[in-house]
Amino acid sequence: MSAVNLDGSVAAPTVDDPQDILALLGDRSTLARRPAFRIEEADGTADTAAYRELRRAAFVQEQGLFARHDLDDRDTDPRTVVLVAKDPEGTVVGGVRLCPVDDGPDLGWWQGGRLVVARRARGPHGIGAALVRAACARAEAEGVLRFDATVQARNEVLFRRLGWQRVRDTTVAGMPHVLMRWPIGRIAALAAATKSPLGALLTALAPPPGFVGDDGAPVPGTDMIAACDAIVPSMVERDPEWAGWCAVLVNVNDLSAMGAAPLGLLDAVGARDAAHAAHILAGLARAAQAYDIPVLGGHTQLGVPAALSVTALGRTDRPVTGGGGRPGHAVRLTADLGGRWRPGYRGRQWDSTSHRRSDELRTMTGAVAAARPAAAKDVSMAGIVGTLGMLAEASGCRAVLDVADVPRPGGATVGDWLTCFPGFAMLTADEPGAPPLPAGPATGAVCGELTEGEGVGLRWPDGEITEAVMSTVTGMGTA
Repeated sequence: MSAVNLDGSVAAPTVDDPQDILALLGDRSTLARRPAFRIEEADGTADTAAYRELRRAAFVQEQGLFARHDLDDRDTDPRTVVLVAKDPEGTVVGGVRLCPVDDGPDLGWWQGGRLVVARRARGPHGIGAALVRAACARAEAEGVLRFDATVQARNEVLFRRLGWQRVRDTTVAGMPHVLMRWPIGRIAALAAATKSPLGALLTALAPPPGFVGDDGAPVPGTDMIAACDAIVPSMVERDPEWAGWCAVLVNVNDLSAMGAAPLGLLDAVGARDAAHAAHILAGLARAAQAYDIPVLGGHTQLGVPAALSVTALGRTDRPVTGGGGRPGHAVRLTADLGGRWRPGYRGRQWDSTSHRRSDELRTMTGAVAAARPAAAKDVSMAGIVGTLGMLAEASGCRAVLDVADVPRPGGATVGDWLTCFPGFAMLTADEPGAPPLPAGPATGAVCGELTEGEGVGLRWPDGEITEAVMSTVTGMGTA
């Protein structure tokens, strides 16, 4: 069988006896540089049996931590991943396992353990450290947001050197251990890449007081709300009809977050030729029809790099602000969990809208206007956690998100779901016990709270809070 890379993909088949081929070719320099080991996912029962035998030799016979064996229910969990180190002859000389912490739904909280290296292979090769690094890479590829390991106290130095953080002392099998945690910065990196420069960039463009950081802007002296979004040029280039659909989707969501009823759209299209422009406009027209919002006009230019932006106009005499939250308010996520990953955007864009009827779309986009929560923001490219950080920042608060309570489709890992663009998803803050958003096919649940402070913490079922966003997201300040 083919080997499996650390990210879970299948590697190209290896050539039988590559060392013999190199020797036949007289390539001694390449032979001299051959690594002392390679790491791959355990391939069938033989690899697993060899790994377990190494564990028995180390933890039962050598260290006396267990009486007869060290097997537990994690070894029989089909979700458990075993990574092994093999020498050039293919003999298993080390291994490590990683898996979800319990038998319930995978919440993106995994643990690594049973790290072992054969006694004869210990030393300068660094097999143990390589296995730890491989486990960290695989955990992140699995969408994990919290990765813990309980290690023997004497191994704390190794894990610290590899970048792990000490959490607390503990005891396992009567021996002193340390709970360590691998810092996964996926959420913070996304927020930093998409939103952190905004505060400094937009200093000269002061929004109306009370609407700092909002998705739309009130037009002074009117009951009009204006919103404007541009689509990433690479999407316009390679997936023009989807880009046209999304240009309507994101703008209607922006109006919806402020409780505004949509009135019309203006589009600006750049395309390399007429055929490309036709695809963009076809997607835009299909979405405008589905959302029942007219395209009032716009601008189209050919012979230029791909570009698309849309301005949306809506109306409300009582706009809902993204900065209306206060400490003690409950955080609710209302999201359409139907649909699937958009082809070509797995883990990044969840398509929950293109299959919906017009009445379903109108019900969802009218939900904020009907419920009128204290604060609302539609989930943007910063993902659920990054958008919650923006709502908290505009409200002058900190947010805590209960990971287990977040509504999530079955086809998405926690890591992907909390960082993707989810189609229709609305974050709201209001007094505890406030009514849910009447959003039709969308699913809603209270899944956190606003508190004093700043940033966003993820609260896990054991009560532990890990920091997802350490400070403010945009630097734009409070509304």
